[in-house]
Amino acid sequence: MPAPRTILLTGITGFIARHCAVQMLNAGHSLRATLRDPAKGDALRADLRPHLTDPAALDRLTLHRADLTADEGWDAAAAGADVLVHTASPFPIAQPKAVDDLIRPAVEGTLRALRAAHAAGIRRVVVTSSCVAILQDGRRSLHDETDWCDPDEPTATAYARSKTLAERAAWDFARDNDLALTTINPGLVLGPPIGAEAGSSVSVVRRLLSGKDPMQPPIGLPIVDVRDVARMHLKAVDDPTLAGSRFIASAGSLSFADMAQILRAAYPDRRIARHVAPAWVVRLMALFDPEIQSILPKLGYVETVSNAQAVTRMDMRFIPPAEALLATSRWVTG
Repeated sequence: MPAPRTILLTGITGFIARHCAVQMLNAGHSLRATLRDPAKGDALRADLRPHLTDPAALDRLTLHRADLTADEGWDAAAAGADVLVHTASPFPIAQPKAVDDLIRPAVEGTLRALRAAHAAGIRRVVVTSSCVAILQDGRRSLHDETDWCDPDEPTATAYARSKTLAERAAWDFARDNDLALTTINPGLVLGPPIGAEAGSSVSVVRRLLSGKDPMQPPIGLPIVDVRDVARMHLKAVDDPTLAGSRFIASAGSLSFADMAQILRAAYPDRRIARHVAPAWVVRLMALFDPEIQSILPKLGYVETVSNAQAVTRMDMRFIPPAEALLATSRWVTG
């Protein structure tokens, strides 16, 4: 069993980070975790406690105020840690009006966390990136970790650009400062949230269940359960041989039509649309619904990625996409 470490975990109130915190505490590690609002600390601890094998593990969690957009607090948070796990990054459901509102905090926040880690003598770093930093609009073949999104493509969303530029910045900083970096690149992250707050990706399932849309968009996405994403972060912390690599986190892809069919079977009383919208209808709807605008470059195909690296080098056995979807729906429906 790997020796316990002291981990600087950024953005602990986030969807992925909460699961990372639980798994890392259950594995015996200590956490120095950042959050923007210390007033949320007591509620966070209450949310984590039922998921811990030993509630006393919370004694190994300390909370530190730090924000992606400001220098204050980062040096104090990093002091005494020997691993950085950087999960904090904005993830909007709708694209922002000002692109820099998303890109600047993602890139500058990543560099701010890395600088604090480097100054504290931390050499081992794990960064949460995304499959959007790998996927290339218009390419319909299988993607793997050697692929990169082109942030200069006109179709690249603000979110894709933010994650790509933030990950590029992390690799450049790691190279220049001799840090041992691993990135985890999840697809659409589903699964059960810990506590009452959910990530933006859960809104996708909430929208499907609501029956708001008369038809499903003609697209598909790689999907992964949040518990597997956290497991990959933990493996990256514990195994030094994983440094220097990117790892796609995906259990497989589902189209929105597939997701709707799975949810209709589980919730037959809900009016979940079964038909797929023609592309021109989606483009028309996007004129009035900003949540739809971000999917326009992906119309007409299912994005696919390879998880071979995670399966081979991390020994991952992924929770099936349908199970991750249903776990999310059970949380949404209470």
